Amino acid sequence: MTITTIINFKTYSQATGKNALKLAKAIEKTGKNIIVGVQATDISEISKKTGLKVYAQHVEHFSQGRNTGFVLPEAVKASGAAGVFLNHSEHKIKFEDIKKTIERCRKLKLRTAVFAPNLKEAKKIEKLNPDYLVIEPPELVAGKVSVAKAKPELIKKISQSLKIKFIVGAGIRTKEDVRIAMKLGASGIAVSSAVTKAKNPAKILKELIGVG
Repeated sequence: MTITTIINFKTYSQATGKNALKLAKAIEKTGKNIIVGVQATDISEISKKTGLKVYAQHVEHFSQGRNTGFVLPEAVKASGAAGVFLNHSEHKIKFEDIKKTIERCRKLKLRTAVFAPNLKEAKKIEKLNPDYLVIEPPELVAGKVSVAKAKPELIKKISQSLKIKFIVGAGIRTKEDVRIAMKLGASGIAVSSAVTKAKNPAKILKELIGVG
């Protein structure tokens, strides 16, 4: 079974600058069919020196021009990004902005991984047809209890309610978490600290997705 795997580097010190490239190379040992969401400043280096699918953690929908301090889709694509994250619980944006940004990215052939905190918002985002829909209850993000164990009924309900494939995240850190999520209908997982802050990221990732 193929498990779509998204790893969010966030802004952890273990996943920034030189550490980001080191982490990416460790992750690459488990396979290249993995999405890593990195800071804009690390996109170029990681996309050039690994075969991973590198995503920007966020972009704006603005057109090129007089917009100081914002990250545009054109900029991350030029740096080597294959896609972008949108609407993570740590960087929420309005629905209309999600729609506009997806449209901008689609024109540039940038893939989109859009986060939703619950089923209600997931249904709205589903209509925008993102490449990946990631369900992460915000109260479980960076927690010690996974969505698979805390809210298995949510995963099952989402599976029954959505017409597109979806990924689940928030607290995923064990092979059992992954097994439950997949059994209940998820097509993949989104993780962060379980891998990015691990002493041996490659080992942890292999255990999670059953590689090797």
